[in-house]
Amino acid sequence: MIRWLIVVLLALILLNGLTPWLQKLGFGRLPGDIRFKLFGRDIFIPLTTTILLSLIAAGVSRLI
Repeated sequence: MIRWLIVVLLALILLNGLTPWLQKLGFGRLPGDIRFKLFGRDIFIPLTTTILLSLIAAGVSRLI
């Protein structure tokens, strides 16, 4: 259980770091991605993008 939490945390950190590059490809503007301002800070929760990227990663892992 702890391993999966660590993997999910690392995946979210990686996704957060790659967000500017992924936005150029159209990710982050998908229906289901949440973006709002709270106390003057932009908060971005990429729900749909995360699901789509995890499906792509699962497909690639099955091919390898």
